[in-house]
Amino acid sequence: MSSDKSDTVAEEVPIETQTISNDPVPDFEIKQGPVRPYLVADVNKDLDKLRTIHTVKEKILVLCLALFTGAIRLYNLPYPDSVVFDEVHFGGFASEYIRGTYFMDVHPPLAKMLFGAVGFLAGFQGDFDFENIGDKFPATTPYGVMRLFSGVLGSLTVVLMYATLRFSGVSIAVALLMSIAFVVENSFVTISRYILLDAPLIFFIALSAYSFKRFEVYQLDTLKSYKALLTTGVALGFALSSKWVGLFTVAWIGLLCVWKLWFAIGDLSMKPSKIIKLTVAKLFFLLGVPFIIYTIAFKIHFDTLVNDGDGSGFMSSAFRSTLNGNSIPSDILQDVGISSVVTIRHVGTNGGYLHSHPHLLETGSKQQQITLYPHLDDNNKWIIELSTKPGVTIPSFEELKDGTQIRLLHPLTYCRLHSHDFPAPVSEFSDWQREVSCYGAHGYEGDINDSWIVEIDQDSSAPGDAQQRIVALDTIFRLKHAATGCYLFSHEVNLPAWGFEQQEVTCAAQAKYGLTTWYVENNENLNLDEETSTRISYKKPSFWKKFVESHQKMWHINKNLVDTHFYASYPDAWPFLSRGISYWGEEHRRVYLLGNAIMWWSVSLFAAMFVGIVALELISWQLGAPILNDSNVINFHIQTIHYLLGFAIHYIPSFLMKRQLFLHHYLPAYYFGILALAHAFDITVSFICKRKRTVGLAFTVVFTLGCIYFFNTFKPLVYGSDWTKSECLKSKWLPNWDYDCSTYFDTYEEYKNMTIPASTE
Repeated sequence: MSSDKSDTVAEEVPIETQTISNDPVPDFEIKQGPVRPYLVADVNKDLDKLRTIHTVKEKILVLCLALFTGAIRLYNLPYPDSVVFDEVHFGGFASEYIRGTYFMDVHPPLAKMLFGAVGFLAGFQGDFDFENIGDKFPATTPYGVMRLFSGVLGSLTVVLMYATLRFSGVSIAVALLMSIAFVVENSFVTISRYILLDAPLIFFIALSAYSFKRFEVYQLDTLKSYKALLTTGVALGFALSSKWVGLFTVAWIGLLCVWKLWFAIGDLSMKPSKIIKLTVAKLFFLLGVPFIIYTIAFKIHFDTLVNDGDGSGFMSSAFRSTLNGNSIPSDILQDVGISSVVTIRHVGTNGGYLHSHPHLLETGSKQQQITLYPHLDDNNKWIIELSTKPGVTIPSFEELKDGTQIRLLHPLTYCRLHSHDFPAPVSEFSDWQREVSCYGAHGYEGDINDSWIVEIDQDSSAPGDAQQRIVALDTIFRLKHAATGCYLFSHEVNLPAWGFEQQEVTCAAQAKYGLTTWYVENNENLNLDEETSTRISYKKPSFWKKFVESHQKMWHINKNLVDTHFYASYPDAWPFLSRGISYWGEEHRRVYLLGNAIMWWSVSLFAAMFVGIVALELISWQLGAPILNDSNVINFHIQTIHYLLGFAIHYIPSFLMKRQLFLHHYLPAYYFGILALAHAFDITVSFICKRKRTVGLAFTVVFTLGCIYFFNTFKPLVYGSDWTKSECLKSKWLPNWDYDCSTYFDTYEEYKNMTIPASTE
């Protein structure tokens, strides 16, 4: 590195006289140690002054940027006046929060709660369910205000991008031009216009990046640095509490901290005690604070959703028993015995109760169906019989113990739980699964294939009597088929329409243990005294048990979102912007999520180029070529690696996900790609064209104008505004941009004469 320059640019150019062409990049300080030179890990005390928005001129520029952003991103938010894309889900969840009705979603609650809170403050009573795309909003739904919340966060993200670029050393001119280009990035404009999680998520991620970059310009172990760390932790907590994508942002900042720790350890002037102190502080602020916020978000979530609803069906009965209006049995007879009438729940899935009904299998034996059914129903009831005395009523109470051989009689149809050597109805190609049916008739005693052996799982059952005999709720057991040795089993495979899409039940010779376990929920026995017999209810789960269970369900449901969708896409296609997503289409207009191709493809190209550049630099260095020691070049490499690392961490995990994915899942990674691209333009101005900076600035201006041109051409797809068929057809740069041009009129005059049918709401 060069040592001829002064320690900082601040000494060369007074802060007050800086113009938009000054580079806020100081030299890096290297000192000579006893054995080797070392890099000073702490920053210069004036670096924050160089990179902070403090002059009146720059504040005016930021204000103008904010006004321009508002004009673009807040334009005509109330249109369309009907439900758009995933407003079906997230608007509906906002309604559920206002009504306090429990629902299940794969994302953490914070962003959804914020939309619900905004709607509530605007007078929304939760009386609109956002049920279908295209449903007209009634006058009682303040959807415009809820969309405004999203739009404001999207607009503030632009200001955060500008400030982040300044804190990472980009000049005022380049930061401003790249932020203007970001203002008109079509995809970010689109997602910030609707009641979707994307705008809050991107805002919190941008706030995390901004706060950490702010931390980097302060000297270590100062009050300002700790304040910036705290802000970073809070922002990370908000991002994580909105979507699990926030975990990748936590990982990104964690890796940057490891990067800084490496250089701190190599700084011979820094005491080990100070390094340890800073490391502990980072662990608390960047891991502890986000976890606290994340936990608080779920506490508010549980405290708000206090009423039973359709979504509670995903949760355990113990969880549901805490909700108002639940139908979960309570005060259940504890002792289960022969002749007890019971309902039996599956432990390993959300399928629910062992169930039969007077409908036949359409494959195999074509006997009566056995399924799992999630709702309370008389068809869930079974009578426990001794295998040696089928149909015989026991005159006194007899406990049901481990190893007892029983039969289960379905009282409404007089058939018994049965298995035999037929293939399972759906899992017919699994040679380890056999069909389970309900077989028999009134007065028929059955056969050996109706017999099952009770095996108590002592490790999973509650301590005490529940480990020796069947106790309602507390005993976990398996049912082993006496004739074949297979176990009563269920998994998340549903029967076809003829089985009402209820969950398949089979007899499995080889299966995950947890999928063969069951417990008794409801229990009635005429041989027990109703008044003196011990009764039991579900134990109310603690917050932490509800927290863990909800996460297990969220993870399980999320990974099983594998249904195909017409507009789903794969991560390998995202950098090429080969296709968008149709959000809405009515009234001869449409909304279609599409990125700004000028910006989008530039990010993809630069990311590939930078990898190649670094590879060539490493090869040249190995061959003896000197390393460029210009401070601008060094800062360019450091910051670009930082941001492209953020890009990779938010992008690469998508390849590991088997769930349904869409183009908007790329946007968090893409945001970091834009930050990196800004540094490419900045190094062009500050180093590549340093003798003719106007050339570099002109190149950046042309790029920004190109982004504005693309946005202006495609804005009818962003705003759902008027367009003509001919203009639409001319706009298709790629054949897979599959927005339907046939929906548009041939001329704009036809829009003026169009009559929109009155709402039937």
